[in-house]
Amino acid sequence: MPDHTTGPTGAVDVHQHLWTDELVDRLRARSRAPYLRGWTLHLEGEPPFEVDPTHHDVATRVATDTDAGVVTACVGLSSPLGIERLGGPAARPLLDAWHRGARDLPGHFRAWASVPALDDGEADVAALSGLLAEERFVGLQLPASDLATPYGWEAHAPLLRAAELADAPVLVHPGPEPRHVLPGRLPDWWAPVVGYTAQLQAAYWAWHAASGRALFPTLRVVFVAGAGLAPLLTERHLLRGGQREALDPLLHAETSGLGVRALESVVRVLGVDALVLGSDRPYGEPVAALLGDAATHAVRVTNPRRLLGLPVAGGERSWPAAS
Repeated sequence: MPDHTTGPTGAVDVHQHLWTDELVDRLRARSRAPYLRGWTLHLEGEPPFEVDPTHHDVATRVATDTDAGVVTACVGLSSPLGIERLGGPAARPLLDAWHRGARDLPGHFRAWASVPALDDGEADVAALSGLLAEERFVGLQLPASDLATPYGWEAHAPLLRAAELADAPVLVHPGPEPRHVLPGRLPDWWAPVVGYTAQLQAAYWAWHAASGRALFPTLRVVFVAGAGLAPLLTERHLLRGGQREALDPLLHAETSGLGVRALESVVRVLGVDALVLGSDRPYGEPVAALLGDAATHAVRVTNPRRLLGLPVAGGERSWPAAS
């Protein structure tokens, strides 16, 4: 197995989470979910979660990334917190805290912008465009729970168009899990293993059902966690009346939360060019090797750079250090 802990790998991790100090303070000031009590996280629909504060230490993260050959990490708001769905007046102070904190991170990091959910049918396109004009922000992150039907994609058209016009990609990330109406306690792993993957599968197939590529011809889209392995249902989709579609060079899946066997299966459906490195740090580790040296370099270096609109050749650092 190749050693990617040393040497100029130039890997780009497109999916990490890092809670900044102001965001933590604002979550501790809340009395309704999402909120923190000390380092215990309380969410709707999930059991309390004990957060390890070292997981959100900036220097530690840079060091662990460096050890893994990652030179740039793209951090995003944790959409399962449900901040986007709080509504504009409640969501904006938290989102503003997130964006301010992201701006202050070292040059190792870039960030995904987040916006309030479209509860009132209005999208703050101007605010999003302003964020995407900043070098710090690589694209727009949207919760898969808001894109789980064709209508969800169509309703977000103003935001998606703004990202497309900015030549910025969209990251589809699991959103908050709803409360379950059936009685009985679910195991703690239920939401990430069952709920999150179901959201991603729905968003992936909703994109196809909405003819997303026809609506947004040049928009680059990446689904985390291999789109919940939705591509593996392609044959079932065809069996049940779906139409065969050509491979889409602008549609991507990232690697977080999946092992080699699952990732190889995704490659068999989408091709290796569709797969990009994502770790979901601090909850996972970046994949070190997959299908040989050439494929590993594509997944860790070439493909993420193409997704982010960067030159596919160059030095270790993807961007100049942010001031």
